[in-house]
Parts: sequence; structure tokens; C-alpha cells
Amino acid sequence: MTETPVESLSFEDAMAELERVVAKLDSGDVPLEESIALYKRGAALKEHCAQKLKDAEEKVAMITLDGQGQPKGTEPLDPQ
Repeated sequence: MTETPVESLSFEDAMAELERVVAKLDSGDVPLEESIALYKRGAALKEHCAQKLKDAEEKVAMITLDGQGQPKGTEPLDPQ
């Protein structure tokens, strides 16, 4: 079975897989070598999810508000 590259997963898919990895590791029924591989995959999934959240937070932070506090548009993330 070929694993999907972490960077191509959506946030939701990566979170679901991370939950499965954690559950499998928590079960304690995994051989050492598989545990190491699962831990590495879990670490990559965690980092991917963290980056996706950071990207989303930056986009939300760039939403501009009008005088009444209502969203009126967005600004570029990297204004130059």
C-alpha cells in the first residue's frame, strides 16, 4: 500500500490520518519498526496541519473591515 504524500493531503484528510496514527500507537500493539515509521508519519502530518492552519490564519487576518466593522475585502499577504 502506497501512502499519499503528506503535502498533497487536505487539512481534514491529514487530521483524520493523524488521529488514526495516534490511535494505532496508543494501542501498544505495534512492532517497534512500525512504531518508528508511524511516529515519523505522524510528525509530518502534524507539521502539515500546523502549516495549513497558519496559512488560514494569515488569510483571515488580512481581511479588511469597513468603518462599521464589516468585512469589505482583503489585502495582499505581502504588500510591497
